[in-house]
Amino acid sequence: METNGTDEVEKLKSKLMSAWHNVKYSWVLKSKTAFSRNSPVFLLGKCYHFKAVDDESPTESCTAEALDDDVVTGNVDGFRKDFTSRVWLTYREEFPGLPGSTLTSDCGRGCTLRAGQMILAQALLLHILGRDWTWSETWTSSAARRLVATVEASIQGERAQVTQQPLCAAQGGAEEADSYLQEAYHRTIVSWFGDGPSAQLGIHRLVKLGMTSGKRAGDWYGPAVVAHILRHSGWTGSHCDPQGLNSEAASDSRAVIILIPVRLGGEKINPEYLSFVKSILSLEYCIGIIGGKPKQAYYFVGFQDDSLIYMDPHYCQSFVDVSTSDFPLQSFHCPSPKKMPFSKMDPSCTIGFYSKNVEHYERISTELSKILQPSSKEKYPAFTFMKGHGKDYELSIAVEKQEWPFIGDTRKAGTTSGDFVLL
Repeated sequence: METNGTDEVEKLKSKLMSAWHNVKYSWVLKSKTAFSRNSPVFLLGKCYHFKAVDDESPTESCTAEALDDDVVTGNVDGFRKDFTSRVWLTYREEFPGLPGSTLTSDCGRGCTLRAGQMILAQALLLHILGRDWTWSETWTSSAARRLVATVEASIQGERAQVTQQPLCAAQGGAEEADSYLQEAYHRTIVSWFGDGPSAQLGIHRLVKLGMTSGKRAGDWYGPAVVAHILRHSGWTGSHCDPQGLNSEAASDSRAVIILIPVRLGGEKINPEYLSFVKSILSLEYCIGIIGGKPKQAYYFVGFQDDSLIYMDPHYCQSFVDVSTSDFPLQSFHCPSPKKMPFSKMDPSCTIGFYSKNVEHYERISTELSKILQPSSKEKYPAFTFMKGHGKDYELSIAVEKQEWPFIGDTRKAGTTSGDFVLL
């Protein structure tokens, strides 16, 4: 009886805290962010300029040093569409209880884990859909059901009887079929981050992994801890082999996600690192930064002038059951970018990169080495690259092998869990 009474009290406390946090964090989408029309905006390696209205201007990758006023001018809508296509993962409430607790919400507790989920989701979007993919908000529930039913039938090797027409014969021909397939990938990626025990990269699984390091549900996580949790999440299909890309066992087609915890200053951010952070976020292979203000994590995705652009997980939303074939996607895409002065950034952060193969990794290494080169003897690089193999640093310990629920694309060679390594 006493145990039951304690559980009821904890559940009541959890509900009251969820209600308070829902009120506290409901303001996030209400405030608007001002952007200058005279300065370029960088978003995960892409550059936009709002000076003139020119809908014909293409979206291109560029660097801060190479920017001129003619690059992607007037592309406000392009920036908006690009930003809203990133996967946004926020606080949720009324989901199944977190491991080892009665908590049914991560409000006020899980912002760094959410930022970690977002950086990983961006890497998956790059790997599966590419950097130029954008989300179409016009998908209806009925279209989603037809899409999932068709793809599931094709995975099982069956004829697509559900819609009475094969996917490639859908309205619009091959272009429409490709759109359906891309939406299938998009929907599947989002489902991996669902708020339930079965989601392979969901908050429940990350909290459970944190428990092996002495963390409990509701504890605060730093960017470095989250990076290690993601590395040991068991979702990779092979062992981790950093710097061992030249070994005979390495596959030239294996993609690599690299997470690098750094500290850019002492008690406060060192202003000398401003140009470094800008350079990192202007790279096309950067997947963002897990950072924020002290005790408040954000997912940094770009910058304008001396302000960072971020996605804010501090918005409490209702639980969405991603196991259904037509679950709503709107709450997983942020309509409102936020800006923060670089001077307010917490010095502790984790920088993320995505490399699609060995050649790409070598190019990344070369370009980053130039950025990391200190301009004077008194300055130190944020991190360095070292030649070697994972076994030299005791990093080649095998992790749990686990197949990912990839949707089969008959146009490509089979995509499996072995295509990924998380460093």
